[in-house]
Amino acid sequence: MTSSIPETLSTEDAERAERLEFGARTRTFAGWRGHAFVAVSAAYCLFHIAVLNVVPLDEWVFRTIHVTVGSALAFILYPLRSAGIGRRVPWYDWLAVALSLACCAYIWTNVDELIGRTGVLPTQTDAIVAAIGTVLVIEIARRTAGLALPCICLVFIAYVFVGPWLPGILNYRGYEVDLFFSFIYSMEGIFGMTTAASSQFIILFVAFAAFLQASKTGEYFINLAVGVFGGVRGGPAKVTVVSGVLFGTISGSAVANVVASGMFSIPMMRRVGYSRTSAAAIEATSSTGGQIVPPVMGAGAFLMAEITGIPYTDIALAAIVPAALFYIANYAHVDIEAIKQNIRGLPRSELPNVLGLLRQVYMLAPLIVLIWTLMSGFSVIRAGTMGIVAAIVTSWISSKTRMGPLATIRALDDATRQSLQLVAVCACAGIIVGVLGLTGLGGRFSALILAIAGESQFLALVFAMLIALLLGMGMPTTAAYAIAAAVIAPGLQQMGIPPLIAHLFIFYYAVISAITPPVALASFAAAALAGSDPWKTSFESVRYGVGAFIVPFVFFYQPAILMQGDTLTVAAAVVTAALGVLSIAFASEAWLGRPLGWAMRVLLLAGGLLLLGGAWWGDLVGVAILVGAYGWARTFARNPGPIARG
Repeated sequence: MTSSIPETLSTEDAERAERLEFGARTRTFAGWRGHAFVAVSAAYCLFHIAVLNVVPLDEWVFRTIHVTVGSALAFILYPLRSAGIGRRVPWYDWLAVALSLACCAYIWTNVDELIGRTGVLPTQTDAIVAAIGTVLVIEIARRTAGLALPCICLVFIAYVFVGPWLPGILNYRGYEVDLFFSFIYSMEGIFGMTTAASSQFIILFVAFAAFLQASKTGEYFINLAVGVFGGVRGGPAKVTVVSGVLFGTISGSAVANVVASGMFSIPMMRRVGYSRTSAAAIEATSSTGGQIVPPVMGAGAFLMAEITGIPYTDIALAAIVPAALFYIANYAHVDIEAIKQNIRGLPRSELPNVLGLLRQVYMLAPLIVLIWTLMSGFSVIRAGTMGIVAAIVTSWISSKTRMGPLATIRALDDATRQSLQLVAVCACAGIIVGVLGLTGLGGRFSALILAIAGESQFLALVFAMLIALLLGMGMPTTAAYAIAAAVIAPGLQQMGIPPLIAHLFIFYYAVISAITPPVALASFAAAALAGSDPWKTSFESVRYGVGAFIVPFVFFYQPAILMQGDTLTVAAAVVTAALGVLSIAFASEAWLGRPLGWAMRVLLLAGGLLLLGGAWWGDLVGVAILVGAYGWARTFARNPGPIARG
């Protein structure tokens, strides 16, 4: 298999874009130090796979090892300041490593006693260890995920001690320092539900993604996408959209996705005629949207399952249609842009041989195995493990892709490196969840939402949307969702909104915050790669992803798109919703076979919203508007004349 586009962006472009990724700068080790780190890193990932499948371990001990050993590795890999990266680990980071491992040893050796006295009658040593462990978690979150999450965390911790002096609904009795740290550094806080998700599911599926890459499945998927779509109108952009479905789903970071795939996709789009801004916006939107694509959903689905108690397979099933709507709209925007700009595809002589690629369709076996096992009722852990095994076995079919022991170790090492940020984020988010439970602040937030929204569920959803977008602008998706789910979701549920709808709603806006101005990190990273204006790119990204900003509201008004209802109801909802996002795309692009004036654009927008609204009469009116607009455009195409500008 050969790539259809040989050129990629320069290393300087990639480094400029990577600076927008949280904790992108890491130390590199040479010689024996590098080999030693790889060995320990690979062992960390292998330990999780073994415990989850073969060697059961006490739950608290397992989560403690997950966080503390992960923190130790992160202190070695991530420097105190990105400007001071070197190949040697300074003494203070070794001290942090030692303290992390000491916290692990203390909990492991005293777990039986801690179960009875945590948060109730802690000893002085309990409190000291808990305080040190909490500080280490906050620091490693800062190094890997930026300042936003640790700052929010510190605000919540401060609230625990200043709450007795605050007025109104924020007032509460307060807690002693030793009781607080003992409580928060336990299964009720740092080692609670968020860490449960990262230790059981997230690291396993990050490992699955790493093995997909190592077995060349990812490369095969890209070549197949290039072979099928590269030669059609606007082909490279459509390849970007299709490949975003796979690569976006296996990472919790939109920026990382942009940097990884944008290196080849942006030059490919520029080559056929897309502007710098359009190429960057298409890449940012496609990479971001992948996080809402089942079965992995950028790790968010696992955390959602842990928080809500809803089976993971139900969440993944519910997310299928909304993800499809996002990419239908995205594809339509790309196609219309190609029509308007007369952008053609790549020459057929430069495309991979599709027939040859189809003979290697076995390369998709790991994905097929994963989906089949999930849908067949196997546990999520077993499905992820079987997917990893399938990736290894598939690689053995061809000598070009065969994974030996060294390649397997490198894949395990890559999985650990890619997981460390998520480990830190989930542990740090556990502090916030713990504070909400300890102080009852979550209930107070729910009361505030009810007071602001009154009886209007729509206003409550708008309020939830704004908070999720705001949180997501400054931190990774997983952290933004975890905090929003703890703060906002209970209030939405009190207003009668089902848990699945409330949590998926919040998660979607946490995801698309990466392309939402004013802090659109995925768009900014793509702009850095393309050399375009960041602000123009972010607003262009919103245009390409406009469907994602509307579809979450459809969850509430037309829950059939979440597979809620009988087959006929679901099918009708899918068809009308697809027509709705297409109608909105035509309105946004001001094009339906010919340029559209404002009057026609407003009419199509209204028709699209009616189609998404769920009412039978709205569907009829929306279809009538769309058909009428299409007939109008076709009539003018046959009889060209002055364009009605409305």
